[in-house]
Amino acid sequence: MSVRVQAWGIIAAILADTDPAGAAVRQRLSSSLDENPGVPERALLEYLLETRRSDANTVETLETAREMRLTPPALPPQFAEQLDAIRSMSRISALLENQMLMTAFQPIYGLEGKAVVGAEALSRFVSDDGAAAELWFAEAAAVGLGANLEFSALGSAAAAARDLPENLYVSLNISPTSCLDPRLPELFDHIELPIDRVVLELTEDIPEEEYLQFISAINPLREKGLRIAVDDMHTGAGSLSRMMHLRPDFLKVGRNVIGDVDKDGLQRALAACLVDFTDQIGITLVAEGIETVGELKVLTELGISAGQGYLLGRPSVRPEDWANWNTRLDMDGLERQLAGPGKPSRAVRRGKEPS
Repeated sequence: MSVRVQAWGIIAAILADTDPAGAAVRQRLSSSLDENPGVPERALLEYLLETRRSDANTVETLETAREMRLTPPALPPQFAEQLDAIRSMSRISALLENQMLMTAFQPIYGLEGKAVVGAEALSRFVSDDGAAAELWFAEAAAVGLGANLEFSALGSAAAAARDLPENLYVSLNISPTSCLDPRLPELFDHIELPIDRVVLELTEDIPEEEYLQFISAINPLREKGLRIAVDDMHTGAGSLSRMMHLRPDFLKVGRNVIGDVDKDGLQRALAACLVDFTDQIGITLVAEGIETVGELKVLTELGISAGQGYLLGRPSVRPEDWANWNTRLDMDGLERQLAGPGKPSRAVRRGKEPS
């Protein structure tokens, strides 16, 4: 059922109410319909916003309402979910229409060469509530606008990548389902970022029923130079065998693998096994969330190809920061910087900052 049909259903239920106490409210809704012909969802949203503003005006207004024995109109419970969907659609549509998103890039270092080799694009949304990017994408997906928001973010990242050094690859996050969208190959026809500099980082598992479609959609792009990255959160028993078939170009491992790798023998053994595994099948292993110099040193010694994290560089929306990524990594300098003046180097390991 479309949102517009749902909106008409909610409006019909409100207007069918015969309670005299709600007559003024129903009149406002009727007026809103007249002002928004053919767009019931907008009329309903304006009515809801006006009602909420009216209800929240002041305590004095509420007291007056009680004295007049008026109560706010109660919406039938069965319509609550539809109302939430309409509100979400309005929020996401406004975000897309006004292009209220930016792109931050986080550097990815080649650990052997100690130089930046790539950058991951991370969406930042301009909003009053400061909601995290994950919440925006989840909300958009819930109302059927997930792919629209993803492609808006991809376009924003591709445009921003023009200011990155040309020797870096650019990692773009995308859901496997959006990889089936015909807008993906069209995207590469309209952006300046060469396809052989792009790595699509899959944000979730490939659904079993979509796997063959995914392969059919992505292989022609890989033949043109596109690369694929998956992370260790999606490498369960079933996904691991599928990964062997997919043969991604990058495997990204997070804190569950590399956390305290310099102190925990089991973590170190696990990381070493992954280095051996990826070397044998020709996949580049990337460590995400590196927080301490100790972790960085051990990961480098183990032969992990690349790494990123707050220790190496925070995400930034500033091109001037991206331009400074040509400085080679200095582990001893990092350790001195984190220890601070007059403090021993080991002080860096007392606390952790989320990456």
